[in-house]
Amino acid sequence: MDFGRLITAMVTPFDADGRVDYNKACELAAYLLDNGSDSLVVCGTTGESPTLSSEEKLRLFAEIKRFVGSKTKIIAGTSCYGTALSVELSKKAESLGVDAILAVTPYYNKPPQDGIYAHFASIAEAVSLPVILYNVPSRTNLNMEPATTVRLATDYKNIVALKEACPSMDQVSEIIKMTGDDFLLYCGEDSLTLPMLSLGAAGVISVASHLVGKQLKKMIDNYFAGNWQAARSAHFELYPLMRKMFITSSPLPLKYCLNRLGWDVGSCRLPLTEPTKEQKQILDNMLIDYQLL
Repeated sequence: MDFGRLITAMVTPFDADGRVDYNKACELAAYLLDNGSDSLVVCGTTGESPTLSSEEKLRLFAEIKRFVGSKTKIIAGTSCYGTALSVELSKKAESLGVDAILAVTPYYNKPPQDGIYAHFASIAEAVSLPVILYNVPSRTNLNMEPATTVRLATDYKNIVALKEACPSMDQVSEIIKMTGDDFLLYCGEDSLTLPMLSLGAAGVISVASHLVGKQLKKMIDNYFAGNWQAARSAHFELYPLMRKMFITSSPLPLKYCLNRLGWDVGSCRLPLTEPTKEQKQILDNMLIDYQLL
């Protein structure tokens, strides 16, 4: 399964009443594909998955997949802190024709490593689709250790990749060293893309690509072409923007920026609130600096 090098974790657009805007989501998907993205994650953390109902998620999967057809891979974010619901959503997503599953480590309940293994094993056994694991300790307060990742990749052929958002390059090194070439590691933190590529990552699952998709794709392509100085220069050029996407809880900064650029993707659902006045000024200045506004 080739997901490409630049995968965008899409925001979920809402209308003025806080309802999912499915037409806007399809328009955004098309825009992202025209601006550097190779594949799309729908209903990931950036898509505010914890606040979406199962019905909303399934309709998003179906409508975006129907809209893009065979132009790209749709990776469905189907998991939560409960294994049974994660399995149910994964099976339903497969029936809708999505191309892969993105499964995050269970948040809040903090299972031990054996529990993490059993959670992902249950999802992998329930579907025939490729499964991408997602480790994001900053949000789940839980780190999937390299040994657990390697065990899952070894035991389940359809567990094919990992989105790694742990900032430890030691952990990234261990995982890549201990897994085969057919297991892909994707960077899960935009500003760490180039460092992880240098260790053998396949690409990035990105937030910033909503705003600078072509530039980010060029940086990645330059790296793989051996144009390391150009990739390094692009990294430092994009670094301030990539960091400012996290000056407050994501996707608050991104949604604010998209709205300022005319996308009208709405606000985030509670408990996420608007960026502060000071944060908005920082983001406005950033959009001006990058000639986006």
